[in-house]
Amino acid sequence: MTGVDESGEGGRGGRRSVVVKTVGLTVAAVLVLGAAAGGLAYWHLNDNIKSVDIDSALGDDRPARGVTTPSASASATPLPTGAVNLLVLGSDSRSGAANEELGGGDSSGARSDTAMVVHVEAGRAGATVVSIPRDTLVTRPSCPLPSGGSTAVAYRAMFNSAYAVGGAVCAVKTVEELTGVRMDHYLEIDFSGFAKLVDALGGVTVTTEQDIDDDYSHLKLAAGTHHLDGERALALARTRHGIGDGSDLGRIALQQTLVKALLAQMSSTELLTDPAGLYRVADAVTGSLTTDTGLDSLTELIRFGQSLRGLAADDVRTVTMPVVTAPADPNRVVAKEPAAGKLWRSLR
Repeated sequence: MTGVDESGEGGRGGRRSVVVKTVGLTVAAVLVLGAAAGGLAYWHLNDNIKSVDIDSALGDDRPARGVTTPSASASATPLPTGAVNLLVLGSDSRSGAANEELGGGDSSGARSDTAMVVHVEAGRAGATVVSIPRDTLVTRPSCPLPSGGSTAVAYRAMFNSAYAVGGAVCAVKTVEELTGVRMDHYLEIDFSGFAKLVDALGGVTVTTEQDIDDDYSHLKLAAGTHHLDGERALALARTRHGIGDGSDLGRIALQQTLVKALLAQMSSTELLTDPAGLYRVADAVTGSLTTDTGLDSLTELIRFGQSLRGLAADDVRTVTMPVVTAPADPNRVVAKEPAAGKLWRSLR
C-alpha cells in the first residue's frame, strides 16, 4: 500500500481548487451584493465565520515560518506573494442538530474526517495538495487544552484522533510534528456546511466506476452517473467500506472524484451572474467555516483570495502522503520513508 498522485502522474486540479473556489465565491458574493444590500450582507457573512487562535495556543515551539515577500504593487496594503501552507480539515462535527442528522452522532466529540496540507508556492502561481489518510498511525504530541492543562503524548495513535482530543490546535500541532512544516493557516468545514454547499449549487453530478453499498455511510449507488443532493454527496465523501479494499485510500479517491465534479458544477452554474445563488453559496460556506485568527474575517479572506487570482486549476498538483501498511496492524498505515520525508521537505 502506498500513497500516490490522486489524479495521475503530475496530476493537476483537485482539492486545492475547491479552497480557491470557496474563497473566490465568498469574495464575489460580497462584491456583487455590496451595491444591493450594503453592509448587511457583509456583516452577516462576516459574522458567520468562527475562529481559533492557534498561534497563541501553540506559542513558539513550532517549525519556522517561511519567508514572506510582499507584492510589488503600489497599494498601501500590498497582497502577499510568499509561499504559504494551510491545513484544511473536513470534520464530522457532532455539534448542532444539522450535523447530528447527517451522521455526526451525539454532541460529545468530532474527528477530522478529511485532512489536506495545501502548499501554495512563492508567487502564488502553483500549489501542491497532500492528503493525509486518517488511518495513519502517528506520534500525537502533547497539546494544550482550552480548559487548561494538556493532553498526554500518544504513540501509534490514529492521525484523526488529534482533532478528537484537542480540536484544531492539536490537529495543527500533530501535522507540524508529522511533517516538519509550519501551518500558516487553518480552514475547517463541517458536515452540514458541505451538504449545504452542494445543495446551494443545485446538487452535483458524479460518475462512479463500481457499485457502492456501504452500511456505514448508508449509501447505495449502482455504477454509473448520478445527480446527488448534499446529503448523498456527503455520504459519498464518507464512503470507504463498500468499495475497493475498504481502506482510507479508496475513500480519498472517491473524494477526488467528488471534488472534480463540484468544480465542474461551480463552473457551469455561472454564479457570478446570479447574486441570490451566489449569496446562498457564500452563506453556506461561511456558516460552517472555522479558521485561524489570520483568516477570520471577510476582509482577510478577500485579501487571501485576491492573492490567489493567478492560480488556475491546471497549476495545482494533488498527491497522497506515501504510506505503507502498519507492521502491527493491517488495518492501519504509517508514513513510507524516505518518500514521505522527501515530500514534506519539498514544501518547506
